[in-house]
Amino acid sequence: MSQLIGNPALGSARVWHHVSAENRTLGKLATRIAQVLMGKHKPVFDRGNDVGDYVVVTNCEKLYLSGNKSKQKTYFKQSTFPGRSRHIQYKNVYEKRPEDILAHAVSGMLPKNDHRFSRLARLKVFQGDLNPYQQNILKRYDLSPEGTWSGKGEIPQGPGKASTAFERVKKMERW
Repeated sequence: MSQLIGNPALGSARVWHHVSAENRTLGKLATRIAQVLMGKHKPVFDRGNDVGDYVVVTNCEKLYLSGNKSKQKTYFKQSTFPGRSRHIQYKNVYEKRPEDILAHAVSGMLPKNDHRFSRLARLKVFQGDLNPYQQNILKRYDLSPEGTWSGKGEIPQGPGKASTAFERVKKMERW
């Protein structure tokens, strides 16, 4: 006989997450948002069921692209008429609607199946700090999580952590 411990409805309950996009790289942020929208962070994740959470992103105008992508990136828009396809530059999209840049990146990272549009509907992207979903938000990710690597050889200081990646590797070699 199996016993059910706890409330199984709480495992699939949808939680509202708040993310500030200030000083974040577009691709890394979009990857994390796509995982939360799919529900991959939950122990009850199933590809056939939509168990993802809501994500509210603010300060989307402060996202940045690494390298020369801000000058070279273009978005392709296809029309059904011959000769009507357009290439739109990143800076033109950024000036008109910077929230579309993040939504487009997240859309490309979601699986192409029936759940895609319902997952995208749970993504709320805003310019600035204000949003109408303040009462719903349970988890906030305003700062970068501790222990993430910036890519410049430095690891954020924490209890028992080395200050640079080189020192960390040296520490691991002693084992």
